[in-house]
Amino acid sequence: MGRIKVIGLGASTIEQLPLGVYRELIKSSRVLTRTINHPVIDELIAEGVQFQSFDKIYEKNEQFENVYDVIANDLINQAKEEDVIYTVPGHPMVAEKTVQLLLNASETNVEVEIEGGQSFLDPLFTAVQIDPIEGFQLLDGTNLDRSKIQYENHLLISQVFDTFSASEVKLTLMEDLPFDYPITIVEEAGSYNETVKTVPLHELDRDFQVSNLITLYIRPQERNQLHHTFAALKDVIATLRGPNGCPWDQKQTHESLRPYLIEEAYEVIEAIDAQDDDHLAEELGDVLLQIMLHSQIGEENGFFTVDDVIKGITDKMVERHPHVFSDVSVNSVDEVTDNWEAIKQKDKPKKQSVLDGLNDALPRLLYAKEIQKKVAKVGFDWQEESPVINKVKEEIEEFHDAIANKSIDEAEMELGDVLFSIVNLGRFYKIDPEIALNRTCEKFVSRFKEVEKLVQQNNETLTNLSLEHLDQYWEQVKSSKA
Repeated sequence: MGRIKVIGLGASTIEQLPLGVYRELIKSSRVLTRTINHPVIDELIAEGVQFQSFDKIYEKNEQFENVYDVIANDLINQAKEEDVIYTVPGHPMVAEKTVQLLLNASETNVEVEIEGGQSFLDPLFTAVQIDPIEGFQLLDGTNLDRSKIQYENHLLISQVFDTFSASEVKLTLMEDLPFDYPITIVEEAGSYNETVKTVPLHELDRDFQVSNLITLYIRPQERNQLHHTFAALKDVIATLRGPNGCPWDQKQTHESLRPYLIEEAYEVIEAIDAQDDDHLAEELGDVLLQIMLHSQIGEENGFFTVDDVIKGITDKMVERHPHVFSDVSVNSVDEVTDNWEAIKQKDKPKKQSVLDGLNDALPRLLYAKEIQKKVAKVGFDWQEESPVINKVKEEIEEFHDAIANKSIDEAEMELGDVLFSIVNLGRFYKIDPEIALNRTCEKFVSRFKEVEKLVQQNNETLTNLSLEHLDQYWEQVKSSKA
């Protein structure tokens, strides 16, 4: 079995090397190293140690991930021929991707041994004068994922080698931090050549020193400066509901909040119809507020938290999209819908009727639509346009007959049939009846307000005008809006 002995070279000078490690390197005839660009290597070369570096691989590959894979594979192949000593900056187990690849490689018949090397973190903590017990996060600047950054901790970003990587880090950080937020650049921490300077975020990549011994430090951001984050929103809602919070928020219940959720949902639809993105963002925030309030009430009562809400919908989306998250294949939207319904019914008790499970809380137009959708799934539906339209005409005639018979009870039922058939007509053309009616209501309100303005401009009074006169104003407004 071959062996790869990985030795850490410490953070900076040769004095940081353990005596045993120093002696082993001095007596070695050949040492492989990830990069020759490290102060200790210069000193060891001066003492006769011969190094073979992988720096040329960096020049041949555009992606760092590719570099690390190539180095790890090369090391494994060489170790199969003879034992290998491989050196890396700092400590082998801190921010060293090649070592992780070696340790995770399976079926290589190569043993990996880890030895020595002071991590760059100790001198770095000293350089920026922080205590890591307060909480810190170490991230890779070549693969910086915004969603994983914890800004309320001390933040350290390594692997920032050049102007390009510094620019990429800057752009990521500017998504969350002010443009002038202080960023500390530490180079060669713990060495005689250590430099520490602080620049505003927007200047991070200006005159950036090219070096593999640079780490960025970002001090913790205050929670009140992170209002765009989920944690800040959750805190605000908990505070509003807390002992020193708002009396209105404190008294709300699931039941009392019901009308607000419906109202906010309609305002979202209004913003969509107006194609107003700024307004849409605001209204979606109002819907999210309702979700957060319900979740906070659930947490206070010990029933569920917002984490349960998020986990539930995340699990559901993964489970019901096996064509995305598993190995199921689909060829059309209809197949996606069929899979969704099949998975949805999998763990539910067997229905006695296809109409079991209807949501009684829906507005009646939507309730009618849901009824029709369910029966359509078992074939109780027209496949052509003409019978749908004829049914609407038929129901209107029956409504006229009921009115002629002066039967209010019968007329009410027949009007319901008219509405039910209209909903079916909309469904046939994939038009949501609730949205359609909402748009008409908004159009009517807007036009009637214009009528009121015209009446006022002509020094007339609404109540003194005949229907014919008002209708003339209406047609005037209507034609101007066409």
